[in-house]
Amino acid sequence: MNGAVNQGPVINARSIVTATLLSIAYLLLSIWVVGFKSDQVALLVIFNTLFYLSSITRKFILGFSVFIVYWIIFDYMKAFPNYNVSTVHIADLYNFEKHLFGINYQGHLLTPNEYWKVNSTSTLDIIAGLFYICWIPVPLGFAAYLFFKNRREFLSFAMTFLVVNLLGFVIYYSFPAAPPWYIQEHGFVFHAATPGNTGGLSRFDNYFNVHIFQSIYQKGSNVFAAMPSLHSAYPIIVVYYAFKNRVGFMKVILCAVMVGIWLTAVYTSHHYILDVLAGITTAVIGINLFNFLFTKVPALTKFLDSYAAFIS
Repeated sequence: MNGAVNQGPVINARSIVTATLLSIAYLLLSIWVVGFKSDQVALLVIFNTLFYLSSITRKFILGFSVFIVYWIIFDYMKAFPNYNVSTVHIADLYNFEKHLFGINYQGHLLTPNEYWKVNSTSTLDIIAGLFYICWIPVPLGFAAYLFFKNRREFLSFAMTFLVVNLLGFVIYYSFPAAPPWYIQEHGFVFHAATPGNTGGLSRFDNYFNVHIFQSIYQKGSNVFAAMPSLHSAYPIIVVYYAFKNRVGFMKVILCAVMVGIWLTAVYTSHHYILDVLAGITTAVIGINLFNFLFTKVPALTKFLDSYAAFIS
């Protein structure tokens, strides 16, 4: 870890009161905004356990609070559906995808999603599921790696992750878009409050008789948020910081995971190729926006330096 080690955040009356009040405020606000859920209690248990357990776990959870902020924003989006803000794009996006990337198959022009739905195999289902499940643990695992290696780089990674997500959320509300599986299930008719769907990932769950992806997608904030594919954006952030921090052979593995997630997004009918390209673009813009803001704006640079010192 770079920089001098200091005592960092300590347990005293002020920190205890602050952590307690924030925990209560979060729970009450969450109940009011989206209703009570066990996830909220689990988050509070994890936060408070790590906060009080030891000095290093306290620094860890305070650093990872950037990701907690992301999760809270994502969760609260359930209360403000994007289809109440803008018109949902269903047929136009489907037709544009078919126009650009359509595949002629047995006398019919299919989108890549449709082609792979009728040409899926158990082997590809398993590989796809293993790749797609990485979109959660890989960014968090890499963040943990950076936390113990370099707190300043860890915070840069976490803040970049937050910036990219905020950009994605803005697009979600500006351009609500149905995923490919929606058309496969419901056609081109808009149905508000459609529940989440595992799409082609259900084949992975069924093959192993598990409910991994079902449990993930039933927690989704809004199914009309396919454009951009943030699942496709996250691994780019990881790969960027992997190259920046010279992590050796890990870079090759992370690049393979990145490409695997992109291909799986299309193979399982969760995203169009257009969504994936939009996710890649969002990640590139977000990374550059972070680098501009937190190096060119003195107040933000000072904030990041102070935050890094606080958790070091």
